[in-house]
Amino acid sequence: MPSHLPTALLTSLEGLPGFNRQTFEQVHAAAGKITSLRLNPNKIKTTVQEEKVLTALSATGTSKVPWSSQGYYLPERPSFTFDPYFHAGAYYVQEASSMFLEYAVRHSVDLNSSLKVLDLCAAPGGKSTLLQSLLNEESVLVSNEVIKSRAALLADNLTKWGAANTIVSNNDPRDFSALPGYFDLIVVDAPCSGSGLFRRDPELIPEWSLDNVELCSQRQQRILADVLPALKEDGVLIYSTCSFSAAEDEVILNWLADHFELENVQLPWHEEWNIVLTETSKRNFQGYRFYPDRLKGEGLFLACLRKRSAEKAFKEPKQKQKQLQLSSKQTSLLSPWINKPAAYEYFLHQEDVLVLSPVVAEILPVLQQALYIRKAGVKAGQLGAKELIPDHQLAMSLLISEQVPVVTLPKMPALQYLRKEDPGIITDVKGWGLVAYEGMNLGWAKFLPNRINNYYPKELRILKEITGI
Repeated sequence: MPSHLPTALLTSLEGLPGFNRQTFEQVHAAAGKITSLRLNPNKIKTTVQEEKVLTALSATGTSKVPWSSQGYYLPERPSFTFDPYFHAGAYYVQEASSMFLEYAVRHSVDLNSSLKVLDLCAAPGGKSTLLQSLLNEESVLVSNEVIKSRAALLADNLTKWGAANTIVSNNDPRDFSALPGYFDLIVVDAPCSGSGLFRRDPELIPEWSLDNVELCSQRQQRILADVLPALKEDGVLIYSTCSFSAAEDEVILNWLADHFELENVQLPWHEEWNIVLTETSKRNFQGYRFYPDRLKGEGLFLACLRKRSAEKAFKEPKQKQKQLQLSSKQTSLLSPWINKPAAYEYFLHQEDVLVLSPVVAEILPVLQQALYIRKAGVKAGQLGAKELIPDHQLAMSLLISEQVPVVTLPKMPALQYLRKEDPGIITDVKGWGLVAYEGMNLGWAKFLPNRINNYYPKELRILKEITGI
């Protein structure tokens, strides 16, 4: 059966390490789709919770993604829309090859140290949520997306992930030149021609052309040239694409070798994974190629490099943008909602209260001078004269105090809640409370004597009719 792949693509791949035209065409002709996801260790902390989530997704069992500590393959694709765990941020549906980023990070940076990490092309958030899971509380992740609408999706996905040590920015890569030598790790999952996703998304095939590959290669060079000054000396660059084309992969590594003082970071090798090692002609930079006919995943290219040029160390600006802090009365209204309130810092942004980890509070004024910040830390809500009106970000976060009432719903009422309907339950809770499913918070409701006011965000509600549950 023909694969309908562009002949120009197949011809261009001849001779590349690991490429076998016959098996490559066969696996694309078969059009099999692989479903994988990565659990959220912020919210799934026990083996019992893990088993509950995985069993809910697949009665016939799951299998591990070999290069990921939290990644699993599902034997078939369930309806994630009708899974409350999905809406609670218990996991992220992510392509298995992309999870190799975890392996690259673990073997290239010291995760025990305090790190400033930039995910430059971050939407929709798969790699950002992965990165956040690896970082300690003294580290910070800046997730950037240049397209405004995609930055909103990125912010939503990081909200579901629940951590307070993340910042979402909406900037062009060149804006980061204002932060020379600032980041310890920069991940550039560059926009590309997308040939690595043709098996999963065949509708991408008609858009592919050699001209587009060349345009993508030029764009990738511009992105890297713009952002590399922001990487500190001895900092690590992880570059990846979902393209098979050498012009976007090995050629980019050769271009980096020509223009920047970088050295290869070699990752420990596992031959049984069937990942293909490729090496460039200049400085022997190594890349890792993922082929869907060789392993259980889609197409990916990844390389890991360390910066060796002596950039000037970042200098803190003499004047920083001042944050508007809470009054003692406002703090007293907020504190009962927060677990270990003394561990965080609080600021007013317009009418909203932001809860920031200490490291985010420290660097936010610096970043605000260079970047447009879309989201920082966790938005707790708006303070009225007598109470906090809690925000959905707080419900999704890891910050909630055990004093906050929780109403746990079975699956069908939970889905009704997620459709922004009345779940039709009776409870002794009065006033504000969390709505939860199997120990996972879904959002807020206000419980009144005769009704429940559903505060699940309108823009996130399930639109599909609930059938066959």
